[in-house]
Amino acid sequence: MIRGIGRRKMGRRRIGLFGIIYLAVGVLVASTHGYLVAWNVPANFLKGLVAIVLWPLVALFGVDFHALIA
Repeated sequence: MIRGIGRRKMGRRRIGLFGIIYLAVGVLVASTHGYLVAWNVPANFLKGLVAIVLWPLVALFGVDFHALIA
């Protein structure tokens, strides 16, 4: 019997091309909206990460994480 055909190896998950593009656009949107400044403050670090991951809310709907996360 052949083992391992059609099975994924357990362990690290790889990020695909879509994920890389998604995060790159997130960094671009977050930087243009002022979320990637003064990362030495924990609240700013959190705002930056949230803005990168949830960039469609920032870019398309105008959500302001500066006001939501204090």
